[in-house]
Amino acid sequence: MTVSDPDDHYLIAPLSSGRQLTRLVQGVDHTGASVDLNVVEERPLTIFLNGQEIVTAMTIGDYPEYLALGFLRNQGMLGDADDLLGVDYDEDLETAVVRTASTTTYEEKLRKKTRTSGCAVGTVFGDMMEGLQGVTLPATSLRTSDLYALAARINTTPSLYLTAGAIHGTVLCQAARPLVYMEDVGRHNAVDKIAGWMLTHNVAAADKMLYTTGRLTSEMVIKCALMGIPALASRSGFTAWGVEIAQQVGLTLIGRMRGQRFVCLAGENRLIRDADPAQIADEPRKSARKGTTQ
Repeated sequence: MTVSDPDDHYLIAPLSSGRQLTRLVQGVDHTGASVDLNVVEERPLTIFLNGQEIVTAMTIGDYPEYLALGFLRNQGMLGDADDLLGVDYDEDLETAVVRTASTTTYEEKLRKKTRTSGCAVGTVFGDMMEGLQGVTLPATSLRTSDLYALAARINTTPSLYLTAGAIHGTVLCQAARPLVYMEDVGRHNAVDKIAGWMLTHNVAAADKMLYTTGRLTSEMVIKCALMGIPALASRSGFTAWGVEIAQQVGLTLIGRMRGQRFVCLAGENRLIRDADPAQIADEPRKSARKGTTQ
């Protein structure tokens, strides 16, 4: 699938309401007054690869097929050589079964898993890092004018986060256009859903970027690199291992992006500074960021 439509509408926009994504809960505030609050639903989804149970993820419940496909793809359990037959989702059983033509077995891989700092699933299997060996991402340039345009558009898009909070968002972008906006209780789930959408529709990665609301951790960088996406940006900050991996694979890594400000800790040579920061509306600096040297 080639994304060439000049229309700037999202191909998938965030679901700000409906589909039982939130629940109205009654409580009291700090003064003792009654409050009605929309809170995000959280549901288990058990992912199977053929007949083998792989993992149970806590998710908001939208796009379970994309989540299952993307999770297995990013864990190295579903490759280009696998003949994908389809995904069977059962809402009542809360399961998604990914079926391939060939027999698969991952008992050893399941025994070798490493916990990460992620939410919801937040697990990298022990040999996932091995998948990065030999990975060199395309040296795709990134215009700062596109970065600023994307941030302005994404941060004002109606979303479940604006409705209920307590959720992460990740957006697949091409130049200045946001394409697919996924949200979930864990930022890794949101990335996996994008990976599943790309796999389903055979979308090229070399000219894309991921924009996320969460931290730029090692697992976020690894998943972005394994997806073949050469740039990752966030409003939030970095981890040292995430930066190290980004530098290793040639990924452009941009964080702390608020208003006219951002920090690039990997891939600065691929930035095209075609926008004057002084012309960009800034966000008030409420307090100094942790880890910032003034």
